[in-house]
Amino acid sequence: MARVTDVGVTSTPAEPYGSETLLPRRSAANPVAPPGKARRSPWNRGRDRMIAGAIVVVVAAVVAIVAATSDNLHTSRALADQPHALPSPPSAVPGSMTQLWQAPSSATPIPIGQSDTVTTADGSEVAGRDPLTGQIRWHYTRENLQLCTVDAAWGRVNAVYHKTMGCSEVTQLDPATGRITAQRNGDAELGTRLVSDGSHVTTTGKHLLDTWRDDLVKSMEYGKVPFLQNANKQPRPNCTYGTVAVAADKIGVIERCPGDRTDRLTVYKATAEHEDEPKVTYTALLAGKRARVIAMSGDLTGVLLPDQKLYVVYGADGSQKAAYPMDLPASDVATDPAGGTEATTRTAAGIYWYTGSKTVALSRDDLSPRWTLDGTLGPGITFATQLVVPIRGGLAVLNETNGATLRTVGVNRGSYAGPIRLTALGPVLLEQRGPTVAALR
Repeated sequence: MARVTDVGVTSTPAEPYGSETLLPRRSAANPVAPPGKARRSPWNRGRDRMIAGAIVVVVAAVVAIVAATSDNLHTSRALADQPHALPSPPSAVPGSMTQLWQAPSSATPIPIGQSDTVTTADGSEVAGRDPLTGQIRWHYTRENLQLCTVDAAWGRVNAVYHKTMGCSEVTQLDPATGRITAQRNGDAELGTRLVSDGSHVTTTGKHLLDTWRDDLVKSMEYGKVPFLQNANKQPRPNCTYGTVAVAADKIGVIERCPGDRTDRLTVYKATAEHEDEPKVTYTALLAGKRARVIAMSGDLTGVLLPDQKLYVVYGADGSQKAAYPMDLPASDVATDPAGGTEATTRTAAGIYWYTGSKTVALSRDDLSPRWTLDGTLGPGITFATQLVVPIRGGLAVLNETNGATLRTVGVNRGSYAGPIRLTALGPVLLEQRGPTVAALR
């Protein structure tokens, strides 16, 4: 490169490309001053280090608590494809049945079989199983929560989990794939059961009944409402409840209220203009205490009055339509049934009620008793076009019209001798034996 000056042209060596410095050159007259003593950091004192350490500990503790209580971190899922179609059920109940498999399922009061899948629920896990092998196809698990109850409605599975004070976490699942279809927080009590009329589901309880639509949106609440916002909306919030039954978008409940000398039957609607303001169809004092609402059909409600040894049918306005003698063993009526629901089933021809020692057939038309079979272990269902009822050592195949035993089928249940609930799924018959589900074919 060439540099032009006043006295002529001189040459200087060129610096390599890209090596030019853009910093100003220091003048020899202004040498760099020696560095002075660095200022001491205010965080070098022992007290400051202790404060910083305490902050770290608190942050770590908060992170640990969040991690320990986070629902997402403690929820695991595995989905499945649509299951293969099951074979058709046989034309008649087989002469013998063999157990295919069994699995723990303490949270299902009744076996769940739908969409060619068996759903079991135990501890924290809801699982969809192959009906023929018991192999798990999908699961939904909340490791930090325990299941309260699981039941089927609207062709879906509703899993209710215990959190804090009650059974407040509800997840609805597609039984075929395990896909979540809805979720909600609720106020159901410990020990709750789910009862469905086909349109709505109601949670049972001693102080509060909640009713949901199929998308789990609350449509009605009845009783002692937590976090009450509008006073004087509930008719008798200080009562306790016995048994509950549902039908035709109505809920029937036995109430035991301060000041009442006997039990009370109340029927109210599953929906109203305001969810916290029940629309009561009727309420009536009964003839005695320890009453139990057994079943509902249309506008009719069947109630057992054990002290009077009567079974009474009430009409749409609460008036008595009919009364029938019903003398049950003391052990059958000593206490309200678990979860506040009677063990009943429905077929196309009738309603079947297990009292604890016998099965009573009721008419779907007028709820009148039709026949009684002693020595049973549960209500009946239709399997392979026939009515089957669990008995000791197996199943009884019955004439649905008069209750006559057509034949019996042996089933080896090992040492289990308690109540049995049945569900049919294609060629497979499911038995709920206490905390276990067993599949038979």
